[in-house]
Amino acid sequence: MTEAKRVAILGSTGSIGTQTLEVIRQHPDDFTVEVLTAQNNCDLLIAQAKEFTPNAVVIGNPENYNTVKEALIPHDIKVFAGQKALEQIVEMETIDVVLTALVGYSGLLPTLSAIKAGKQIALANKETLVVAGDLVTALAKEFGVNIYPVDSEHSAIFQCLVGEFHNRIEKIILTASGGPFRGKDREYLQSVTKVQALKHPNWDMGAKITIDSASLMNKGLEVIEAKWLFGLNTSQIDVVVHPQSIVHSLVQFEDGSLKAQLGLPDMRIPIQFALSYPHRLKSDFERFDFINYPNLTFEQPDLKTFRNLQLAFDALEKGGNAACMLNASNEVVVDAFLKDQIGFLEMSDLIAETMDRVDFVSKPTIADYIATDEQARIITKELIKRKY
Repeated sequence: MTEAKRVAILGSTGSIGTQTLEVIRQHPDDFTVEVLTAQNNCDLLIAQAKEFTPNAVVIGNPENYNTVKEALIPHDIKVFAGQKALEQIVEMETIDVVLTALVGYSGLLPTLSAIKAGKQIALANKETLVVAGDLVTALAKEFGVNIYPVDSEHSAIFQCLVGEFHNRIEKIILTASGGPFRGKDREYLQSVTKVQALKHPNWDMGAKITIDSASLMNKGLEVIEAKWLFGLNTSQIDVVVHPQSIVHSLVQFEDGSLKAQLGLPDMRIPIQFALSYPHRLKSDFERFDFINYPNLTFEQPDLKTFRNLQLAFDALEKGGNAACMLNASNEVVVDAFLKDQIGFLEMSDLIAETMDRVDFVSKPTIADYIATDEQARIITKELIKRKY
């Protein structure tokens, strides 16, 4: 790489954000931090800003604005607050790439703003494509913006396709660890707690994505994301459970050949690849050794026990605003589960009922997506109050 890329990290205090800063810390000649943002964690945001001296920071919660501003006055770092600031900051001329690591629906509007400003996108916020994949991909094409996937599975697919873009994909196979409840039946899941659900066997992630992984909703969202990233239809996307999380995903081409990307479960690798593409930068990350993993196993996902994955396939097949409903309802039920308001299996039941009640729009606009998100959240919250 020649000139250092100037990076804006949306969600710098979360799991992906902090690991992105680890990558940048290792490669100070290749990347500089231009913008950092956080929703509430002002202490960590301040510490990050003091170390990486960005041009500006945004604190999503305006109540924390004065705390952040006063702490950064001596460092000559601009401080902004609120959702609108988040959407506007990505338009700065001095930004080369925007890494979106916000949680859930909150990543949609800032990502759209970044695309309209012509910024390259490193996408860790899968919900952006789940909610409005048609609009996002059309906009990226219009403004000549590349979207580089950060999710390990989609990064794996992307890496397998490098040098193969002229060859047609027969199908892709997304791998899933199966989470902490792999192989368990509905009777067992009836009484599992959030403490159990938050113990992922392979990955260190934030609470929301960890619960999604336990319920297989994370894989469902990845299925929908893959459709938009790689221009696929539902029949071209398969999921297999791979408990060791070494094979991160595979591509099958029309001649029957399969390409897979392997490595230890370490999010810094796909983060670094998304930021440095088309180059691969040297790293000191731990290396995979086949001797330590003599058995790599694969099995079919249990769609009846883990209904969320089937619900995601159904939403993808239905199209329109169905995936937006799915995502909004899921964000509400995960929050309720983490607050001990509902049980693990009840999350899927509530999502399914919500999707039956929300108004379906076959060709939604951005206004329709915003309205769908709001309606789905309201309905899910009302169902929780009535039933639980």
